Amino acid sequence: MLDWTRRAACLDLDPELFFPISMEGPGQSQVERAKNVCAGCPVRQPCLEYALATRQAYGVWGGTDPDQRRELSSPDQGREISSPDQRGKLGSGAPPRETVPARPLRGGR
Repeated sequence: MLDWTRRAACLDLDPELFFPISMEGPGQSQVERAKNVCAGCPVRQPCLEYALATRQAYGVWGGTDPDQRRELSSPDQGREISSPDQRGKLGSGAPPRETVPARPLRGGR
């Protein structure tokens, strides 16, 4: 387990909150709830950096949704990411191949 994950605000929450079935409709309110958890998280930046480095294609990581991370992974990726609100301010490119999250489920599910 990565050290920063032990301090994450989401540690004891249901992981499904951060991985909605869809980013539209009812899923959008789920994404907003997940982002609200991230907003007060002490490890938001390392979480986002992890998601970008490992090309996480799904879920809310570091307060960002997949579309925001694809924009942050554009050729301007070398810039320090201070906020997911930079969405739309960075150039866009073809999204790189991404992987699914490797976070283990609680209770052996």
